Amino acid sequence: MSYPWLAGPLTSTAYGWRLERSDGVAIGFTSHDHDVLIDGLVYRASPGMAPSSIVETLGLEISSLEVSGALTSDAIRAEDIEAGRWDRAALTIFLYDWSNPAAGKFTLAMGTLGAISWSGSAFEVEFLGPAARLSASVVPLTSPTCRARFAGPGCNLSAQRFLLEAEIINVQGSTLTLAAPLGSNPSDFVLGELRWLGGPNCGQRQQIVSATETEIVLTESPAFPVEDATPVSVLQGCDRTIATCSGRFGNALNFRGEPYLPGNDLLTRYLGGN
Repeated sequence: MSYPWLAGPLTSTAYGWRLERSDGVAIGFTSHDHDVLIDGLVYRASPGMAPSSIVETLGLEISSLEVSGALTSDAIRAEDIEAGRWDRAALTIFLYDWSNPAAGKFTLAMGTLGAISWSGSAFEVEFLGPAARLSASVVPLTSPTCRARFAGPGCNLSAQRFLLEAEIINVQGSTLTLAAPLGSNPSDFVLGELRWLGGPNCGQRQQIVSATETEIVLTESPAFPVEDATPVSVLQGCDRTIATCSGRFGNALNFRGEPYLPGNDLLTRYLGGN
């Protein structure tokens, strides 16, 4: 695809950033001094945002860059970063003609957000390109416990069978009080997952460490204040052992682990005697 607006002696180019979180929220920024509408998304003017140098290569090197700028109260808030809402968000950086945004975009980089740091109102983000995936293991490591996420890919159980909707009526630190009992076996929700369906924490997921009929204890307190009667969904947990997979769920066929594979301690064993 050709870009005539890049070929002239004078250009009217600007940077564009499109950020999309895992919960589907998408925002856009531009280095231009006015807001611009591109492909149905409004890119807010952020002249202070700038990427480090972007280098294109034909090799398989793991490339990365950094993007710096200023936090804005209505777009990227420090509390949202702390809550993990921007973890692994998809980022696209491109050039475009601000005098004619419909003329097309020249994509410079695509990838996900890595480490995020900030001081005051300034932030700096590490950008991980597609080549960063090459650092991942080619084959899964062996483990005595299941590597699959419960009721997720590989486990193949339906999450709807083990999901319960409830309301939170009180919060004391990481302890939540429910409006109605969890059921006859609240211990089934230990190591499970709670997802906020409303309020400031909406979309966030947190792990459950203990549960009784009317109380749930999370690994950490909710990131934002919890309103009365906030709806949540609660997914049962699994300790990832073959005994639980077989006895409780009848799902040993899909167990993603090696419970009977000898471990490294086998090498240290030897016969001894008096």
